[in-house]
Amino acid sequence: MIGTYQPNKRKCKKKHGFFARKETNILKNRRKKGRKRLCK
Repeated sequence: MIGTYQPNKRKCKKKHGFFARKETNILKNRRKKGRKRLCK
């Protein structure tokens, strides 16, 4: 039987990476809040 978490670096980056975040306003909001990490 296969487990539930099948890590895939490319998929993860496409969903949660910097360029995925760049297309929405998330980075701006997180910068304004002063987050240490902007995205995963």
